[in-house]
Amino acid sequence: MRLAICLLALLCAPALAAPPVPIKSRPLAELAIHPVREASAEVVSLNLAKLSSELAARIERIPVEPGQRIAKGAVVAQLDCADAKIAAQRAQAALESSQARQKLAQLQLQRSTELATKNFISGDALDAKKTEVAVVAAEVRLDAAARAAAQREIGKCTLRSPFPAIVEARLAQVGELASPGTPIVELWDTSRLQLAVQVQADDADRLAQAKPVFVSQGGEYAVKLLRVSPAMNLASRTREARFGFARTAPAPGSNGVLRWRDPRAFVPADYLIRRNSTLGVFVVDGQRARFVPLPGAQEGRPAAATGLPGDAALVTDGRFALQDGMAVTRR
Repeated sequence: MRLAICLLALLCAPALAAPPVPIKSRPLAELAIHPVREASAEVVSLNLAKLSSELAARIERIPVEPGQRIAKGAVVAQLDCADAKIAAQRAQAALESSQARQKLAQLQLQRSTELATKNFISGDALDAKKTEVAVVAAEVRLDAAARAAAQREIGKCTLRSPFPAIVEARLAQVGELASPGTPIVELWDTSRLQLAVQVQADDADRLAQAKPVFVSQGGEYAVKLLRVSPAMNLASRTREARFGFARTAPAPGSNGVLRWRDPRAFVPADYLIRRNSTLGVFVVDGQRARFVPLPGAQEGRPAAATGLPGDAALVTDGRFALQDGMAVTRR
């Protein structure tokens, strides 16, 4: 037993007596890099609408062309409105007729009321006049509703864009007979544009901390994160993130990349050291060097400084001679 203790003491004595290793160190915050990340992105519109005819009529004109930008309320198609106008005139005539009969019935009721006070007509005759006035009033309301419906049909003869848009396609031709439901033009809604981005699962949860930009055709556009889908695309193993545009936005359908700097601090590959088949870094802890493994680190590539604070002192010079726990001195 004494022999074993003596042998152990003899082996440890040189290590304990070894002089401190001279090293140089720098804070992680000064050395850390933030790699640029990219993901494919596309500008999409929440509305790609096909405007269709609501009545049976011949198409008189389509004053828009594919690729044209139009304002909200702009006319995109005009239908032949002759039949609708005739129907509106009939409804107006019917309303005027019932209004005239209502006026006459009210005058007759007024006279019958005066005669009834003098007992010149019976109560039944007076009730009949009141009923006639009520019936004619109902006819007036019915004819007024019919006129409103006819005027609404006239409004359907002119198709207008419900939003500022870009014309995607003309789906019908001038002179064709449109029936209810016939699509005439297809429009991109430019007032509700978003950026759809397919991001790796590891990046999805960090986008909220980044300040990404959308790069397309040489231009950069500021974007703001709206949401990240919790669902995973089984084919690409990515998640979809949606961004809104802070100011201007490119045309819908534009392709490009979302570019941002990784918010995590990465240790440059030059400072990685392998000890016991594990890659990591040496940091100064008091007067000693401590080896800190970096999970997922790969040879020749920057490694995420997981768990290391920004003020951690990374050994930059003299690290190759170090072992975990060795005494060090700064030079």
